[in-house]
Amino acid sequence: MTKVVLITGGSRGIGAATALLAAAQGYAVAVNYTANSLAADEVVRSIRAGGGQAITVQADVAKEAQVLAMFEKVDAKLGRLHALVNNAGVVDQTTRVDAITLERLQRMFEINVFGSFLCAREAVKRMSTRYGGAGGTIVNVSSAAARLGAPGQYVDYAAAKGAIDSFTIGLSREVAGEGIRVNAVRPGLISTEIHASGGLPNRATDLAFQVPMQRPGSAEEVAESIVWLMDEKSSYVTGTLLDVSGGR
Repeated sequence: MTKVVLITGGSRGIGAATALLAAAQGYAVAVNYTANSLAADEVVRSIRAGGGQAITVQADVAKEAQVLAMFEKVDAKLGRLHALVNNAGVVDQTTRVDAITLERLQRMFEINVFGSFLCAREAVKRMSTRYGGAGGTIVNVSSAAARLGAPGQYVDYAAAKGAIDSFTIGLSREVAGEGIRVNAVRPGLISTEIHASGGLPNRATDLAFQVPMQRPGSAEEVAESIVWLMDEKSSYVTGTLLDVSGGR
């Protein structure tokens, strides 16, 4: 049976790399996007060109009704969900805490934290043996910022990812006896488009000197870790926060 994975924020960066790798390893992939349908379509086209199975699913993960509709579409189009990758996330312009607005905080936590909770909730309802499911895996995409704090830049983002770390540990223990494994990856400086959305397009390269390996990582390197955590090769791994950060 083909395994089904839903990847939120799957149209670019780490999400897109994970979608392509998962498809190459035999998964049917649901590529979630919020607004950039062209990018999501391109990921799906690439998967299908390689003989894989994929669909796009539009949803803002911060909106509960859209999350519910997204999962229903995956159910209808691809079948039973085996894996969820909570990858959708945002940063904002660099700033200090004394300049942060409530609106910014609400957006940061609604997408990065609330969205992950909503998606995990729906995944558990489908995967858990408690609900008649056959088990599955959830991989949350956190960040090394949860450990480092991102002072003077994105303390709110770091705090949101710290919440994801706690969420990962708690949920993993809650559903470990129900056939579900829950883990997180914590990428460090990775060369993706997210830095440009925060106003620092060269951030990964500019800060590479802080990384013991002296280079930024790639989306593909993070994807390898995510797909490994989805796979039965990591069958005794749950509640783990896996740093993919070049030693930083």
